Parts: sequence; C-alpha cells; structure tokens
Amino acid sequence: MTASRFMKFALDDAKSARGRTSPNPWVGAVVVQGSQVVGRGATEANGGRHAEAVALDGVDARGMDVYTTLEPCAPFPGKRTPPCAQALVAAGVRKVHVAMLDPHPGVAGAGVTILRAAGIEVEVGDGAEEARTLLRPYLKHRQLGIPYVIAKFAASLDGKIATANGDSKWITSEAARDLGHSQRAWIDAIMVGSETVLRDDPALTARPGGNLAKHQPVRVVLDSRARIPAGARIFGQPGKAIVVTTDDSPLDWRERIVATGARVVICEGGERGVRMEQLMPVLAASGIMSVWCEGGGTLLGSLFDGGYVDELWAFIAPVILGGAGLSAVGGEGAGTMADAWTLRDPTTESIGKDVLVRGFLSEI
Repeated sequence: MTASRFMKFALDDAKSARGRTSPNPWVGAVVVQGSQVVGRGATEANGGRHAEAVALDGVDARGMDVYTTLEPCAPFPGKRTPPCAQALVAAGVRKVHVAMLDPHPGVAGAGVTILRAAGIEVEVGDGAEEARTLLRPYLKHRQLGIPYVIAKFAASLDGKIATANGDSKWITSEAARDLGHSQRAWIDAIMVGSETVLRDDPALTARPGGNLAKHQPVRVVLDSRARIPAGARIFGQPGKAIVVTTDDSPLDWRERIVATGARVVICEGGERGVRMEQLMPVLAASGIMSVWCEGGGTLLGSLFDGGYVDELWAFIAPVILGGAGLSAVGGEGAGTMADAWTLRDPTTESIGKDVLVRGFLSEI
C-alpha cells in the first residue's frame, strides 16, 4: 500500500531522526484533526521520548487520528520509556494508522492489541513498504542480531579502486564524495580495513558540505596484523573508534591503541583476517545497527563472501585504470555467473560526472 498523505509526513519525520536513535528504531508520528496536522514528532535520542509522545505533546488529541511509521510500543520487562500505546489510549485518540508492526519481542502486536482493547480503531499497512525500507537496519538488527551492512566503493569503469601503486585520489568527483559524507552523517559506524588506513590515513569523519556533522559514526578498523600506528588520523577525531584485531597482535601495540581512547576488540583470526561471524554480533551488542563499509577490496570481499552485505552503493567514474590496479571487491568471489551477487531493485543516477548504482542484496 502506497503511503497516504499524512503517513508521508510521518515518514519524513522518521527519516529526519535516522541514525540518531540507535539501537531504537527511528519513527515518525503525526496527529491529525480532520484535514489538518496538529502535532508531529520523531523519536528522540536513545533514552528519550518516542515519536508518538513527541507528537502528542501539548495537543488535545481527543477524537483525532494518529499516523505512525511503526507500531506503538507496549509495556515489557526492562522498558525505560512510557509505552506509547498506553499514551495514545490516555490521549483519547479515535484511530491509529500504523505502517508496520514492530518485530521487537516485547511489542510484536501487543501495541495494537492495547489500542483495540481500548476501543481505538487501528489500521495496519499504510506506507508499509516505505517504512520497511527506511527501517531495514533496525529490522536486521532486531531479527538477526547483527548490523545492516552497506558496501560502498568508488571505482573506475574497469572496476579498479586504485592504481597498481595504490593511488586513489580522486577517482570520483567532489559531488560523489560529498554524497558519501552525507551517508556517513546518519550511519552508526564506518568500517575499513587496515590497508585503507595505511594507504590513505583517512579521518573517517562525516563532513557533508565540508563541515563536521553533529553525528559522527563510530570508526571501525579491522587490523588482524597490528599494522596501524597509534598516530593515525582516525584516533584524533570527534566520536569513537574501534580497532578489531586478533590474539596474535602484540600486547604493547594494543595498549598504545587503547591509550588513544579507542576500544580494542579481539576476535579469532581466519584465512582472510578477522572472523566476521564473531565481530558482527559484538558490533550489534554495542548498539550499532548500521555499518557503512568503504573497503578496501579485501574487506569488501570478506563481507560479500560471508553474505553480510545488505545494500550496495557503487560510484562509477568515467575513467579506466587498467593494468594491475586494485579491485573493488576481492575475496573468493563467485565461481560461476549463476553464483554472482545480483542487486534487487537497482537504481542508477548521475552524481556530478559519475554514476551511482544502488541496490539491495538481502531480503531484510
């Protein structure tokens, strides 16, 4: 069902809170009297009010309709905020339009049950597809206990992310890089491999328009061989940093990394570095619902091979590097064309002189 006019307002409000509420979902809600919106709200930062509570604040909502992008929460053990379903009952609303049910085991239909038991009419499904797409990181985190992974790379027409000697600045245009920074500004974490840090010494901050964003993603670097120095730029930036390594890394190196204020996570090592099946639940348990992975090719290959990639953003520049340039995605790769990863619902758009190809890989 395509979202109605009022649900679109709620979806807009939900999107405005995207990435600011983790590990809670970003939700939008509007209160409607007749044909007029009289209250709007979005979920506040973790521990703050939910969207329905914000929208109801200061509004006499008796006999009114409420549109919300996710099922209003119900009471459950350990809940820290007042249940929104009960708040809607207390407000005396007439009808609640719910885009989709909440898979949280403490809710999962209980919010709708509370509303209907109080005589409030409930409609489920208005804007369900849009809400589900917007909440994909929350849904994966809630259902599988691991983060939603967006793989991003900037490549030449022949699929190279750098020349044979590692030069990659800049393959894509400033417009493409700025769009990437806009994505960093809502994501929970940005992940790279140690080779990217050693080659480029990036800050890994979100700087849309050239300005530091208020929200900074957690910077996650995978370094199974303890190669990155404590003086790397990632350690001198706003926000948090996590370095993932193995038991084989020297203790004194780990101590130097911790002294920068970063967290060190130890995972078992595999043939191609850190074991992702151990790392992903650790990140999720830290409240990280979404990861923007910028590579390099070894890390992206590991994520693709392990089936962790949910979405792809591929920026393709109108240049050809040829030779032994570095591949965008490494790893074992597909053995046959039938095994190739295929994007669902792919889209293309021009970004400056480049082309952005986007699509989904998982069924979340």
